[in-house]
Amino acid sequence: MTASADQPDAPNNVTQTIERLDELIDTLPKRLNQCATFTRRHLHLIAVSTVSDMARAAEVAPSVYMRFCQALGFSGYSEMQALFRAQYTGFRPAYDERLATLRPEMAGGTGRLLAEFAEAGHKSLISLANTVTSGGLEAIAQALAEAPLLHLVGMRRAYAVVSNMSYMLGKLEVPAVLHSDPGRLGGAAAVAPGHAVFAVTYASYSQETLDFAQAARARGARVYGLSDAPDGPLTELVDGLLVAHEGEVAGFRSLNASMTLATTLVVAVAALRDQD
Repeated sequence: MTASADQPDAPNNVTQTIERLDELIDTLPKRLNQCATFTRRHLHLIAVSTVSDMARAAEVAPSVYMRFCQALGFSGYSEMQALFRAQYTGFRPAYDERLATLRPEMAGGTGRLLAEFAEAGHKSLISLANTVTSGGLEAIAQALAEAPLLHLVGMRRAYAVVSNMSYMLGKLEVPAVLHSDPGRLGGAAAVAPGHAVFAVTYASYSQETLDFAQAARARGARVYGLSDAPDGPLTELVDGLLVAHEGEVAGFRSLNASMTLATTLVVAVAALRDQD
């Protein structure tokens, strides 16, 4: 972008963005400083969060957060986000760094930590209620209910979501197969035309899950998914996508929104099948 007299050139990469942020953080007005302080501590969230998410977490209005992005030299949030998405993995803090961040919180005892996670979960559920449309959820539930067999796939953190879905579907007598890929043997060969796949993956995105979804689609299955961003790599492989934004504490994220959304979907699928 071309800078105006009041606005500097946009940084060309993440390193320049961080340097610009460090230069300005103590000179910004109160609300913009609030944005800067939160962003500096949570750089890894930029790649997977909307401007509304970042503004809410920083406790400012979205318009204020946009002004903060412009103060850094960007035309808006999307331009800044594009830089961070290219280097997302490098900005997820290592687990020892996350624990180090938690030490001040732990001074207040584990009760304080519980309160922090409860608040993060509460915010996740509010975000879920405000972003997931009933029409989109119902359409996916209807498609899954019509399939003779469901295939569930999710690796690493996402495995907790699909394994819980598998347990519930079994109790509700809905035919489903849980794929875990032990020994990297795959499993997409079991998918047939007419089957439905539900894939779950979060940034930095499981390649095994993406490969499974792509292979299942090539075999004639309908593929649906759950992720943390509406325009991640899973988007191009699915017929319908649900998005859950998880709150976090010092880089640790529970799965409140994902579990709630997945549970709702499973119960809806079973209820729709029971109507037939």
